[in-house]
Amino acid sequence: MAKHTMICAGIDTGKHKLDVAIDGSSEQLQVDNTPEGYQVLSDWLRQHRVKRIGIEASGAYEQAVVAELRRKRFVVVVFQPARVRAYARFKGQRAKNDKIDAALIAACTAAVKTVHDAPDPRLLPFAEQLTMIDQIGEDIARLYNRLESCRNVRIQQVWKEDLAHLEKRKRTELKALVAAIREHRDLAERLELIYSVSGAGMPTAVAILVRMPEIGKITREQAAALAGLAPYDDDSGQRVGSRHIQGGRERLRRALYTAALPASMRWNPQLKKLYQRLIAAGKLHKHALVACARKLLIFVNTVVARGTPWQEQTPQRNEVPATA
Repeated sequence: MAKHTMICAGIDTGKHKLDVAIDGSSEQLQVDNTPEGYQVLSDWLRQHRVKRIGIEASGAYEQAVVAELRRKRFVVVVFQPARVRAYARFKGQRAKNDKIDAALIAACTAAVKTVHDAPDPRLLPFAEQLTMIDQIGEDIARLYNRLESCRNVRIQQVWKEDLAHLEKRKRTELKALVAAIREHRDLAERLELIYSVSGAGMPTAVAILVRMPEIGKITREQAAALAGLAPYDDDSGQRVGSRHIQGGRERLRRALYTAALPASMRWNPQLKKLYQRLIAAGKLHKHALVACARKLLIFVNTVVARGTPWQEQTPQRNEVPATA
């Protein structure tokens, strides 16, 4: 019986052009990164019976074509650049240009064993708005640093006025984002479940909802790995290295880490006990906060999986649904 092979393509994204290649084939295509180009691209992909397409995240230049291909029922895998670079190192590939990169992404796509469901398209504009709110927060932090080092009274006043404006803008945008999310009943219900967890304030709840649409449908280990909060071994022979975190969704990890400090100091009794126990055991403050951030996410994942609000009783490991 003949073996059926899934035909995979890779797209290297540029601001103005898309370079496309098919795994195991010399067939290649270049189209404009425009709606007209997407039509040419989808027709070409169907002509070559492509079922799965890989594309590298590229400063949001990929978002429009990803949305259009998914709308036309193609399976699209969005890779983080680090993952594609790691695959290139594994293949021993050093040469690099747009066509070579497209072929590399196609091979990487064919090598993927598990493809997760496409995220809810409603979350894309929310993610863009949340990123803007994050960036306003970064601007506020920079202004506070300038203010602390400034000795000129007039300039201090300028920075203070800018800070007041940015802080008001941040509050306004977050309020508008929450209102937009609550227009969708299912998203509103999920947001309230997340927010019910002690220590998950509204900014944190929004970040989890928008940046981890898989929440409640995955295991605790998968949730920690996706957020970049899973501890990885660093052992070799008889040497036992310290565990460390890496990868994952950076903005989500930052939001959870930021929430972990007040949650473990004030808001969540279970996280307070965890933090104190780790510090008493000789763990560094930073490492203890990472553990608290991971535990906070696990609490949220369990609450959403159950579909019932947070209870102060510690969720047990075996209470996560078997399907998770």
